[in-house]
Amino acid sequence: MTPIASLRHTTRYSYSVPVDLGPHVVRLRPTPYCRTLILDYAISASPTDHFVNWLQDPNGNWMARYVFTQPTDTLLIEVQLSVDLTPVNPFDFFVREDAATWPFSYDADLRLELGAYTAGGSADAFAAAFASELGRGPTNTVEVLTSLNRRVHEAVGYEIREEPGVQEPEHTLERGTGSCRDSAWLLVQALRQLGFGARFVSGYLIQAPDIVAGPTGVASELHAWAEAYLPGAGWIGLDPTLGVLCSEGHIPLAACAHHHSAAPVAGSHSEASVAMHHEITLEFTPAEG
Repeated sequence: MTPIASLRHTTRYSYSVPVDLGPHVVRLRPTPYCRTLILDYAISASPTDHFVNWLQDPNGNWMARYVFTQPTDTLLIEVQLSVDLTPVNPFDFFVREDAATWPFSYDADLRLELGAYTAGGSADAFAAAFASELGRGPTNTVEVLTSLNRRVHEAVGYEIREEPGVQEPEHTLERGTGSCRDSAWLLVQALRQLGFGARFVSGYLIQAPDIVAGPTGVASELHAWAEAYLPGAGWIGLDPTLGVLCSEGHIPLAACAHHHSAAPVAGSHSEASVAMHHEITLEFTPAEG
């Protein structure tokens, strides 16, 4: 029986003195293209004396823009989300015939539309080494994606990094370790070097009780992965931290050309020291019927 997952995500910023908060942008709502069935969603923020406007960024992601009107020593953002974890076949897509083998070229219209997702690729030596392993002949495009995803998974050991930001791909490869966001950004850049349109994705990873827990040993967490664009198929999710294609447990919150535009919470405050804490709890209930 397919379980219903109910997630509660709390993010708390505690300031050393009362501060004036600048506008805050929150990207914690599932994207319109999310394949997992969203049963219920709610978000709240405290201080409650605020204005909020919903909008979509140029990538089509939902953003809540909060404007707070009073000083505060605490900012609290809480998300409640319920999803139906009916299994999704990650290979259930069709690749257009002219893109079925790699290398291929996007047509003129797609090159224009995908411009932001193909520019600025790095990790050139890594991508070149991978391409040389494939040989000189045409290779099945889906095999290229799955093999590169697995290659990043094998090259980068997972670690929890508390410091903010994303490592440059060369640094991730040199260290041989990184967080999920580091592996995702490396994969995005390698995909671009190989001619794919690729983007960085942040979201929730939810895994059912009968599945091995996520990379940090918990059933749910904030996570990051990559997506590659295939003509005929659209955006295909690749999780290099787990070494798999994305499925029903991957709930995208923001998909962007650059990781800078995927931060879950972004804003400013007047001068003070700040401590941030976030917690995700998860409950499963059997689906009815």
